[in-house]
Amino acid sequence: MKFSSFQKVATVGVVAGLVVLGTAGCNRTSTSGAAGGGSDTKVTLALSTLNNPFFVEVRDGAKAEAKKQGVTLDVVDAQNDSAQQANQLQTASSGSTDAVIVNPVDSDAAGPSVTALNKADIPVIAVDRTVNGADVDSFIASDNVAGGKQAADDLAKAIGEKGEILVLQGQAGTSASRDRGKGFAEGIKAYPGITVVGKQTANFDRATALDVTTNLLQAHPDVVGVFAENDEMALGAIKALGGKAGKDVKVAGFDGEADGLSAIEDGTLSSTVAQQPAKLGALAVDQAIKAASGKAEKTVQVPVVSVTKSNVGDFTK
Repeated sequence: MKFSSFQKVATVGVVAGLVVLGTAGCNRTSTSGAAGGGSDTKVTLALSTLNNPFFVEVRDGAKAEAKKQGVTLDVVDAQNDSAQQANQLQTASSGSTDAVIVNPVDSDAAGPSVTALNKADIPVIAVDRTVNGADVDSFIASDNVAGGKQAADDLAKAIGEKGEILVLQGQAGTSASRDRGKGFAEGIKAYPGITVVGKQTANFDRATALDVTTNLLQAHPDVVGVFAENDEMALGAIKALGGKAGKDVKVAGFDGEADGLSAIEDGTLSSTVAQQPAKLGALAVDQAIKAASGKAEKTVQVPVVSVTKSNVGDFTK
C-alpha cells in the first residue's frame, strides 16, 4: 500500500542495543539498527495479534522506523489472548526496556498491566486502541469516530439511502470497535430511510464474520447493505453473500488493508475507510523515543480516507 501524501515522521537520533526481554512461548521478532555513541534505546511493541494483516502492517511500519532511528525493537504477539499479553507486559515491566508500545487485546484488561509499567516509570504508548484505567504517555490512533461517520455516508450513498442493513461489530472491549460503532450509529441517523435490522460481534475476524453474516442473512434475507468495523469482517461478509456481494448487497469496511482494496477493485466491497497502519507503527516508535526523554505528545491522530472504486488506484501499488 502507499500513502505517500501522508508520510511525514519526525526523527530523533538514538542508537541500538541488544534485546534482553521476552516472554517464553510467545511469537516475537527483533530488529536492531546500527550501533553508535551514547546510551542504548530499547522499545517493546506488544501487539494484540499478528494473524490480522492490519497489525502486520503496524509491526512492519514500527520495524522500519526503529531501523531508521537505530532503536532496538522487540515485538511480542499476544495472539488475541489478554492473559498472554498481561504476561508479556509484566516481563517488560521487570526488564530493561526504555518504553513500551501496546496495542491492547482488550482496553480494560490491559489496565492493570499498564499500571504496573507506570509504577516502574516505563513510558507507555498506546497504538490503535487505548488503555482504560491506566496512564499512557501517548495515544496513536486514527479518528475512528470520524471514520465511522464516513463509512455511514459511503454505505448510504451506495444503497440509495434506503433499505435494511447489518452491522458487524469488532472485538468487544476495544476502543476501536466502540468508536467506529459510535461514529457509524451517529452517521446513519442522517438517513431515515435506512434501518439497522441486525447487529452482532464478529471479533474483527474473517472466518467469524462469515458464520455471523450467514446466520444474520437467514433472519434478515432482504438486507441491502452491511457495515463491518474492519476489512477482515467485511471480507467474511462478502464470502457469506456470494454472488450478491457488490450487486444486491453493498458492503462497507474499515482499515484499507490490501485484501480490502483488492475487493474494491473487484467490485465486491463498495468502500472502506483507509487507515495508515504502517504510519501508526512508525509514529508509535517515534513517540516511544520521545517518551523516554519525557517529550511525548499526548495524542497523535492519523487521518483516515474513504476509498471507493473511484480512488482505489491511489492506495494500491
